[in-house]
Amino acid sequence: MSRLAVQPRAAVSSGPQLTVDLAAIGRNTARIAAATTGEVMAVVKADGFGHGAADVARTALAHGATRLGVTCLAEAWALLDAGLVAPILSWLNPVDADFATAAARDVEVAVPSLAHLAGVAAAAGRPRVHLHIDTGMARDGAEPSSWGALCRAARRAEQRGELEVVGVMGHLGCADDPDDACNALGRTRFAWAVDVARGAGLRPRDRHLAATAATLTDPRSHHTMSRIGAGLVGIDPSGTTDLEAAMTLTAPLVQVRRVRAGTAVGYGHAYRTPTATHLGLISLGYADGLPRIASGQAEVLVRGVRHPVVGRISMDQAVVDLGAEGADAGETVTVLGGPGAPSAAEWAAWAGTIEHEIVTGIGARVPRRTRAASYLRAIETGSRA
Repeated sequence: MSRLAVQPRAAVSSGPQLTVDLAAIGRNTARIAAATTGEVMAVVKADGFGHGAADVARTALAHGATRLGVTCLAEAWALLDAGLVAPILSWLNPVDADFATAAARDVEVAVPSLAHLAGVAAAAGRPRVHLHIDTGMARDGAEPSSWGALCRAARRAEQRGELEVVGVMGHLGCADDPDDACNALGRTRFAWAVDVARGAGLRPRDRHLAATAATLTDPRSHHTMSRIGAGLVGIDPSGTTDLEAAMTLTAPLVQVRRVRAGTAVGYGHAYRTPTATHLGLISLGYADGLPRIASGQAEVLVRGVRHPVVGRISMDQAVVDLGAEGADAGETVTVLGGPGAPSAAEWAAWAGTIEHEIVTGIGARVPRRTRAASYLRAIETGSRA
């Protein structure tokens, strides 16, 4: 028979907590801004890579960024509604998106096709657009075979006063590996695209190809602006720069029990304790962003020591083998971030994915807080902490 220790409800009422370190985001932004002579667009899509879009945006703008980038227009509206006033670019919208409201609210939009161009040109107002070239990913952006026609049509629309072409943009598919030949092809195709646009009579003042990895490793790709998203929150896909992680995820031990050797744990009894031990339960699972595929590999930090997550990670909970010493219900478990705790890179390795998926995957029911509210207040009053 196992002994079950349940912490009084008041001691665990805080539950799981995701904490964002805005100071780290500020330092990351300043470091990356120093690596380029062009402008820095802070990309705060996916709720600022899971760190809070408005807070990340304000912090980045106070530390060297001059513009903001998002995918859909809804993300742009949220920033405007939060009081952000920097220029915003949205680059992933359907052909029937609300381009009229974008024009009215001064949100710039990307145009990756003739169909998108028609939708933008038909909108009320005079939207500002960035023509988007596919530089070798077969993903977003105009195919090179249609680029000339897109530029000529954009110039005609501009002459009619229907829109203003202010930029040309692209994206490198292999920038996480600076030596990959794909990057040279992408740079060449982008330079060609700019030349074609100019030949059509367009004068795009903004030209941007590099994201975080290329900004840190490839000055040839910088042009007039770089788009920085993952780097703001401490992720360098190229692995060349030691940026600061900005996210910490913790949860209290909901229960702790001592069990015998051979005790089966979780669904399918995928794990059995090899010796007598203590098992701790945390109320975080795959619905909260802990990848189920990391079951049997992941670790967490308890009392300054790494302990394995055992059994299968469930939707709402995970079990930790606390060993012979154990711990008390109510004690804090650090799941991600902070000294000695697993990093996003480690969780990504356990799950066979990338850090971006880990930090953006923390579920909405996990409460967020920013570390040192005074830091954000200092930003809002124009000073830097």
